[in-house]
Amino acid sequence: MPPSPRVRRRRRAFVASTILVALAIAAAFYVPITLSAQVTPVAATATAYTTPTTPATPISMPTYGSSGISAVGYPGLLAKGGTDQPLAIGSITKIITALIVLQKKPLALGQAGPDITFTEQDVAIRAAYLARDGEVYPVTVGAQISESDVLTTALVASANNYARALVDWAFGSEANYVPIAKAWLKSHGLTSTTLTDCTGMDPTDRSTPTDLIALGKLALANPVIAKIVDTKQTTMPVVGAITNTNLLLGTSGVHGIKTGTLDTAGASLLFESDFLVGTTRIQLIGAVIDGPDHPTIDAKITSIIKAVIAGFVNVPLVQAGQKFGTYTTEWGTTSELVAARSASVVLWSGTPIQSAVSLRPVSVAAKGTQEGTVDFTARGTTQSVPLVLSKALVDPGKWWRLTHPGRLS
Repeated sequence: MPPSPRVRRRRRAFVASTILVALAIAAAFYVPITLSAQVTPVAATATAYTTPTTPATPISMPTYGSSGISAVGYPGLLAKGGTDQPLAIGSITKIITALIVLQKKPLALGQAGPDITFTEQDVAIRAAYLARDGEVYPVTVGAQISESDVLTTALVASANNYARALVDWAFGSEANYVPIAKAWLKSHGLTSTTLTDCTGMDPTDRSTPTDLIALGKLALANPVIAKIVDTKQTTMPVVGAITNTNLLLGTSGVHGIKTGTLDTAGASLLFESDFLVGTTRIQLIGAVIDGPDHPTIDAKITSIIKAVIAGFVNVPLVQAGQKFGTYTTEWGTTSELVAARSASVVLWSGTPIQSAVSLRPVSVAAKGTQEGTVDFTARGTTQSVPLVLSKALVDPGKWWRLTHPGRLS
């Protein structure tokens, strides 16, 4: 028999109540989950960015002898000229002598050190150097002069007899010193440098600009030597007033390092110069070996330094607020991804710069939130600039969430 109307009404009521309960249960889970779920992130549309470049700066180097210039912290030479073969360096050899003596008999900056007593042998050595037309300064038997003053006379006035006095005092004799000096050169990787004596008067004392630049770095790392080679004039016991043989001191930012002069091998100079590009200090070390004379090479070195200074530039990489991408959400809000700060780098012209932009997908975020980076790499160093939202990406709201469940995660 068919169900009675009463039974049918009960069945319909049961079905309806079951549906309502199911809907209530679904709503109890769906609504809070939907309202609290994360909106699916959207990717940024990247803005084209062109990495800056700097044109190479040509440096006119001497065609005579051998020459090179470098900047501390920059690999290799910025420019070079002439032969690659070692040439006679003259009194630049005294820088090697000073470093090795100070290794054996160290001095602190401002310290006089022990006295060196001059003897009849020192008087005879002076006469022997003078007979060879070497640069010499007075000595008297029994005079006691501090290590610092003897070193100053040897480097500032380029006194051969004072360089020899240092070696005889520290090592007993020049014969004892030479093999020690050769071992020192080898241990410091100065394999293109040969040495026969402590003064540079022997034309077989030879080197290359690359080795001399490395030698210059060692010399300037020693505060005692760095101060002495930057001394224009001073007065020494027994000797009296002396003037530095490096006439470029105090010009073109030059603070050293040592001249070399031989009648048979021309004029040489190992030099250091520094200058500022913005707030960045650039230190140059260079060498010219076997030039015609000191006025000629001094003029050429001045022009080289000027050209190198012009070749160091402060390269703008990015400006604060510069746009790198745009986010556009499905619910109609947009925000740009911009550089949080400006950035620049001081580089030698022609140095390549690499850039890499990283943009993260984002959904809801406050203004100023970092959502990417732009990395700049030059000379092996990387500088990162944060990329932040120019304005907030706001939540789409309850209705959009409830009606777009497929856009939630």
